[in-house]
Amino acid sequence: MSNVTIRDIKTILTEPDNIRLVIVKIETSEPGLYGVGCATFTQRPTTVAAAVNDYLKPFLEGKNVADIEDIWQSSYVSSYWRNGPVLNNALSGVDQALWDIKGKMANMPVYDLLGGRAREAAPVYVHASGESHEEVGDKVQAFVEQGFHHVRVQMTTPGYATYGNRGAAAGGDTGTNRNTLDGPIAATSWLRDYDSSKNYAHPGGIFEPKPYMRSALGLFEYIRNRFGYGLEILHDVHERIPPILGVWFAKEVEKFQLFFLEDLFSPEDNDYFRMVREQTSTPIAMGELWNSPHEVIPMIQDRLIDFIRIHMSQIGGITPAKKITAMGELYSVRTAWHGPGDTSPVGHAANMMLNLNAHNFGIQEAAIPGERTREMFPGMPTLKDGMMWSNGQPGLGIDVDEKMAAKFPFKEREFGGAWDTVRRADGSMVKP
Repeated sequence: MSNVTIRDIKTILTEPDNIRLVIVKIETSEPGLYGVGCATFTQRPTTVAAAVNDYLKPFLEGKNVADIEDIWQSSYVSSYWRNGPVLNNALSGVDQALWDIKGKMANMPVYDLLGGRAREAAPVYVHASGESHEEVGDKVQAFVEQGFHHVRVQMTTPGYATYGNRGAAAGGDTGTNRNTLDGPIAATSWLRDYDSSKNYAHPGGIFEPKPYMRSALGLFEYIRNRFGYGLEILHDVHERIPPILGVWFAKEVEKFQLFFLEDLFSPEDNDYFRMVREQTSTPIAMGELWNSPHEVIPMIQDRLIDFIRIHMSQIGGITPAKKITAMGELYSVRTAWHGPGDTSPVGHAANMMLNLNAHNFGIQEAAIPGERTREMFPGMPTLKDGMMWSNGQPGLGIDVDEKMAAKFPFKEREFGGAWDTVRRADGSMVKP
């Protein structure tokens, strides 16, 4: 089977549980031999599909499926301009599918092709979000009772939109009848009178950094008082606060001993991580918005982050991810691959191949899949005892039910499903 070639490449677009997923399927010249890969960029899914169908497919048909490295490198430069989220996700779908095929041809799971297992299962963290300390705490308690040891905690800032919880939406409670020293700042008419049929930006609510930071610190104190320090807690800033306030926040959370603080700055502000490292030992995770593998190199070399939080399909798949993982090991920087619901089950299966193989694995984000998703993707990794488990089958160990996928096409979405535009009370945009 050494001369097996790519016969066809197609995309499967589906939305089983309200998240748009893009799967690439490569069929080969060997009857019945195929592979699947994740190419999900949920905010621009049809653009990724066009990149696969209109450009990568004609470029790759007839190539030998064994030549994964050459296929990745030549596809990477085939557009000349490169390292954007659309093209990298398209390339990831192809790359993961080829690794799936290689594993099936060898009758081995991909982690064995990478050198075998360094662990039996991958510890994960789950998400607990709520409107109050007690609601978040009760969700944490439920996860602890299910055997989880790592929980990301997020809470609504009263009167404001907060990542992880929507909070005050544009046109909603703007605090106009409150004392602004205690409650939400009154929003401008730009937000208060929002009309989606006339205005240009998708409303994601109102956000102010200092109320958010005070609220988050109060939540951490509550969780530690209720659960002690045996529970590992994590938190995602999601890049929303000004960088200098991020430095202050990282110092303030040190006493709560977070497992890590995630996405403290936007990618445009990476240099601020140097200030954080000089002033606090709070563990830092970063990377889900990085597109190029080269963006992470100085962050690893200078030990400015502790966890690599890259979205694997965003950088082009398993081939670049394994190289980044190896570099991280040399500098004692651990992996924590991005893994929410818009990482498809195929993407989670790909994450698991590196999680089980890499000595410097740190933690894996876990999304609790819906019933339809579990049915559509047989063989997906399972959660038990606070860990994610692979089934040990050849390749990625996962498949997709195409007939079922076709029953759940993309829904129509306002603004094409764009990421919510969050604004400060004066109307200015907040990243991201």
